Amino acid sequence: MESAIEQKLADMGHVLPNAAAPAANYVPYTVSGKLILVSGQLPIKDGQVVFKGRLGDGVEVEEGQAAAALCALNLLAQAKNACDGDLGKLGRCLKLGGFVACTPDFTDHPKVINGASNLIADAMGEAGQHARFAVGAASLPLGAAVEVEAIFHLA
Repeated sequence: MESAIEQKLADMGHVLPNAAAPAANYVPYTVSGKLILVSGQLPIKDGQVVFKGRLGDGVEVEEGQAAAALCALNLLAQAKNACDGDLGKLGRCLKLGGFVACTPDFTDHPKVINGASNLIADAMGEAGQHARFAVGAASLPLGAAVEVEAIFHLA
């Protein structure tokens, strides 16, 4: 059964991917009470990081936003697994945290992470409004340009 979130994503031209397996010694999400904490997700599509490099050094803000949106799709895929395959059990997004691989003089981290925030808000409506942080990093796993984590609340 397709959830309202998945229908909205389809209307936006997105398909929810299969959730990626962890790349190291951690779990992709944990559930505690009504909270789902999703580990940082990279811009992975079909098993490959598709946005690599650093903002301010060849990667443009628009590419960073697309990378962040892909991270958000991967967050929702993990949340779906945490909800036993039913995103209808997802109540709201409480918080997103975004990491941007960038040069020291790059300052548009919020604009980049808006790619994830916009996708979550568009897919979840009012329940997608969330607290957030957006910070720069010298590098990210597998050379990814962006990594995003999330905390969701179960309905």
